Amino acid sequence: MTTLTTEATSPPAWNDPVSEPVPPARPGLVRRLVRGSAGDPVWVRPAFLGLVLGTAVLYLWGLGASGWGNSFYAAAVEAGTRSWKAFFFGSFDSSNFITVDKTPASLWVMEISARIFGVNSWSILVPQALEGVGAVALLFATVKRWFGPAAGLLAGAVLALTPVAVLMFRFDNPDSLLVLLLVAAAYGLTRALESGSTGWLLLAFGCVGTGFLAKMLQAFVVVPGFGFLYLVAGPPALWRRIRQLALSAVALLVSAGWWVAIVALWPASSRPYVGGSQNNSILNLIFGYNGFGRLTGNETGSVGGGGTAGSMWGPTGWNRLFQSSMGGQVSWLIPAALILMVGGLWLRGRSPRTDRSRAAYLLWGSWLLVTGAVISFGQGIIHPYYTVALAPAIGALVGMGVVELWRRRSEIVARLFLAAATAGSAVWAFVLLGRTPTWIPDLRFLVLGAGLAAAAALIVPPGRARTLVAAAAIVAAGVGLAGPTAYALDTAATPHNGAIPSAGPATAGGGPGGGGFPGRPGGALPGGPGTGAGTGRFPAGGFPRAGFPGGGPGGGFPGAGGPGGFPTGGFPGGTTGGAPGGTGIRGGFPGGPGGGGGGAGGLLNASKPSAALVKALQAGASRYSWVAATVGSNSAAGYQLGTDDPVMSIGGFNGTDPTPTLAQFERYVAEGRIHYFIAGGGGPGGGGFGGPGGGTTTSTSSQITSWVEAHFTAQTVGGVTLYDLTVAPSS
Repeated sequence: MTTLTTEATSPPAWNDPVSEPVPPARPGLVRRLVRGSAGDPVWVRPAFLGLVLGTAVLYLWGLGASGWGNSFYAAAVEAGTRSWKAFFFGSFDSSNFITVDKTPASLWVMEISARIFGVNSWSILVPQALEGVGAVALLFATVKRWFGPAAGLLAGAVLALTPVAVLMFRFDNPDSLLVLLLVAAAYGLTRALESGSTGWLLLAFGCVGTGFLAKMLQAFVVVPGFGFLYLVAGPPALWRRIRQLALSAVALLVSAGWWVAIVALWPASSRPYVGGSQNNSILNLIFGYNGFGRLTGNETGSVGGGGTAGSMWGPTGWNRLFQSSMGGQVSWLIPAALILMVGGLWLRGRSPRTDRSRAAYLLWGSWLLVTGAVISFGQGIIHPYYTVALAPAIGALVGMGVVELWRRRSEIVARLFLAAATAGSAVWAFVLLGRTPTWIPDLRFLVLGAGLAAAAALIVPPGRARTLVAAAAIVAAGVGLAGPTAYALDTAATPHNGAIPSAGPATAGGGPGGGGFPGRPGGALPGGPGTGAGTGRFPAGGFPRAGFPGGGPGGGFPGAGGPGGFPTGGFPGGTTGGAPGGTGIRGGFPGGPGGGGGGAGGLLNASKPSAALVKALQAGASRYSWVAATVGSNSAAGYQLGTDDPVMSIGGFNGTDPTPTLAQFERYVAEGRIHYFIAGGGGPGGGGFGGPGGGTTTSTSSQITSWVEAHFTAQTVGGVTLYDLTVAPSS
């Protein structure tokens, strides 16, 4: 049996009869830090440390400026630090009324940090940044094993500088842990493809299963490619490979299913309601709202139905990743990655079945193509930041392809693929930068000119004009990274909060149906024909004419902005109108940081309670299970974070979950468990969105709102309408 070291770049084949080698003397700590592995050039370890430290600075610098980031998850972290039951189930509130609409693994990491360092912006966001640093380091190690340190460094740099990666690794969404675990799975699969080790294969699929506990079925998108690749290219005999994959399937199901089984078997009466489900079932959440509904658009409890341009969440199709909502987030090097993948496979066309280079291209290529297809053609809720799952595959393909084709540049085919990748990157960067023509306007022309010149120079055969070709290679690398680096720095320098953050500067036509939510402070939601006149906030290509229910002409939102437009300050809430106006902030709907400058918040931005309101809510808080109740989790999140006391989120995230029923809410009130009802949360009418897949105007949330308004007296505190539920209701 052959012993393999973790740093080996060319381990023996599966059936290599060479006897076990004598391990070399372990170098001292200083030498390992400075020099790296035996056989590595002297520059490798310093370069790796530079990559890791540079990534850490990029992801950690000024991190606290984003505040709570996504207040929905921050509130759940706060709950998990106050209750171990809330910790385990992923409850939104420490009184365990309802869970978040995801599995809780990403919350566990943040909650452990917050239990140690206290609940604050840094304790919540720093773990996310460190997960990003870990993903970059693991990608380096994975690519380096078969393609050398230069390829690993380039792969890691591409991942680190992808704008959407910078966004997500500085934010408290589940995507950061998901990406880290999937990269770890790719590392395990790489080791299994080297040695035929069952242990490494089980680790790979176990990491994918744990990724499921971070973001459910999105983690499983890589499974078909991983399984097929090992079946085709794994070193052992066929039947052994089949047995190994069968065991891996068991590892996948156990690592993903243990928590699901506990929640499914736990008596519903003694656990929180499963947020995002329509029947308090974790299986309904997995396979419905967060599962196949994302592909088909049939998402009961979601915020709307299909639109006229593919889906309510934007036009679908093969080019979705390149449109304005997602293009600047992740697509900078997708053309180069695809060209280099094809080039690498072309040059490896007649290699043996177990050829490692071909296996690597298939591993990362299947990741990129399958994940990209799911995002591109999904009819349900697809946000631009989901594209962060593509970043490791793009980085790996670029790193591997550039280094291998450069080494084989004596072949004209390799030079042509290198030149095509360089030119493709330059042209596409020119297009992307043209979407923000007033932002660093000269950069796109510099990138285009330098990229095309470098591409032409790369065609020159080796041995001729060596200095020119070497310079062209350096320029090509700079051209490929210039655009994403500029976007990455802009992303790191800008605070982000709300439920739908966006990387880079704002682009024209960037909303659902037309390209994304606004990126700059002060922005407003774009939209399109059919959303009503409003105030001119809706350029072409935005919300489909079907719009959301309850709107004015054209199907838009009601409000002061004009017929069918938004109210002046953001989403309308309850039956009392919208939240107060604000300045807006990148990644959210209009209404200001935290959802409206002291107002009640809305669907995607948290409330921001005034000092007077916090004082009122905290008065006698220990006597109540919930100091307040309001429609929608983001509205509840701001109050919960402001008071550090549990707030009931009626209807869950969208206000559309059928919990509590009116009868249950009346019982809670009669038992004196809720102090206040806060009007103005959730979607239009205080009851979430209606329409296809989105609840109805007679939802439990709207029933509760109507009942409270009919039986209790309103008062205004800090600009927010309160109803004291401890005062005897009128008949």
